[in-house]
Amino acid sequence: MEERWLLLFPPLAVAETTGLGTFNPPDAGPRDEPCTWMTGHLTFPLLSVTLLVSFGSSMLYGYNLAVVNSPAVHIKAFYNATWSQRYGHELTPGPLTLLYSLTVSIFALGGLVGSLLVGMLVERYGRNGALSRSALLVLLAGGFMGFSRELGSPEMVIIGRSITGLHSGICLSVVPLYLGEIAPKNLRGFLGLMPSIFICLGVFAAQVLSLPELLGELLLLHCFPESPRYLLIERNDICGATKALHQFLGTPDVQDVIKEMKEEQRSLSSMEMVSVWQLLRDRSVHWQTLSVVVVNAGMQLSGIDAIWFYTNVIFENVGIPVSQIPYTTVGTGAIEIIAGLIGCFTIEKVGRRPLIITGFCAMGICSAGITVSLLLQAALPWMHYVSVACVVGIIAGFCMGPAGVPFLMTAELFTQSHRPAAYIVGGSLNWLCNFTIGFIFPFLQMSAGAFCYLVFCGVCLLVALYVYFIIPETKNKTFMEISHIFATRRSVLSIPAHLRMMRLDGYGTLENSSLEGSGSSLP
Repeated sequence: MEERWLLLFPPLAVAETTGLGTFNPPDAGPRDEPCTWMTGHLTFPLLSVTLLVSFGSSMLYGYNLAVVNSPAVHIKAFYNATWSQRYGHELTPGPLTLLYSLTVSIFALGGLVGSLLVGMLVERYGRNGALSRSALLVLLAGGFMGFSRELGSPEMVIIGRSITGLHSGICLSVVPLYLGEIAPKNLRGFLGLMPSIFICLGVFAAQVLSLPELLGELLLLHCFPESPRYLLIERNDICGATKALHQFLGTPDVQDVIKEMKEEQRSLSSMEMVSVWQLLRDRSVHWQTLSVVVVNAGMQLSGIDAIWFYTNVIFENVGIPVSQIPYTTVGTGAIEIIAGLIGCFTIEKVGRRPLIITGFCAMGICSAGITVSLLLQAALPWMHYVSVACVVGIIAGFCMGPAGVPFLMTAELFTQSHRPAAYIVGGSLNWLCNFTIGFIFPFLQMSAGAFCYLVFCGVCLLVALYVYFIIPETKNKTFMEISHIFATRRSVLSIPAHLRMMRLDGYGTLENSSLEGSGSSLP
């Protein structure tokens, strides 16, 4: 994979000035040998804080994705009864579908607003502080939804869903940002995918989890330190960063980690935290920004939210008896958890690219399979089993890679100065696409029928192709090494063609042997 990347976008003979400075990894070995500095082992504090933030935020996000699915009939009945009491007549099917779609999708609008607040919150309160303070939103949302029936107010359900979305919008960006900064590079993928498992758990347990319990767990974050990378690079608190590293890594020897952070701090010394507008205009990171846009938008436009929001409707349309739908849904939930565990425990072995490419390809193929099975099920009754298998395949493919890797990539593709703005861009697109799918899918299904899934198929396959050709593997690389790989992309066209195919070392410089006999030098 690395050779294919170098062939398409070979590094420069000399480091390019990108505003990020140059980076020479300490004691870098030969190209074919993996860099082993900055690695660490899984400690109890690292595992504890990962499980805590995943349970208190990602699980709640998964819960709210699926919680409106099973009680859809009861929600609509409540809306109809309230409307009848107020105006003397029930809602017709069209407005009722519109109101229910708004209830489903308003969660994503709240998430969009939350994602736009991420940059301000993490800069003012830090990563840990932003997560702890956002927990209060859960209590507020629970109050609105909990008293909606007693007060006969559908509006309170919608407001409560939007506030819960606000909380999820903040956490969905801050959690991977926090975990990505506290994890050693060799554990970044494993810890980064842990929240995706809890998203699956939240979906699976949507009917039994209570909001106050989640709130209580998240408030325990005060027992853990702030991100050491945030403390040192942004707050210049070397002492605080050292103490945090001691606790997270479980070792007194953290000098290599401190050295790497100081190296990044020096490279960013002339730069302030960039805004979203500055990020979008910064040509030195435009490939990273485009990659974040593609994977985050593709994650939601893949159709996974349509599956989660409307699982029961989909199963009913493919011919599953109503009495069997709840059991089928529980089965898909178990598959989600298994697929998430597979992704989490294999990411540090196979890398990010194989998981996300395989996941999107599986989702695309299964989306096309749903269309084919729906078209043929009238003639072939057993085709409804194929439809169920395809739905399970979409969910499994998503949970294995696309559920968590885009958030992890957003942390890995940028240095400290650009990372909060990148999460705002990625998070905003994520939630905007989430809202779009949640709102229009019922109408798309009514107008296009079985062919609506072909749209999702096309999106999945296009994203998989983009990742294959553009995004390099980031496994076991530091943030500065990843940044340096992308920095070489911009200036490839400035290199003479006969030099592009020369053998290159791992850090963007031509090997001496490549220049011998050529009599050429780079400008």
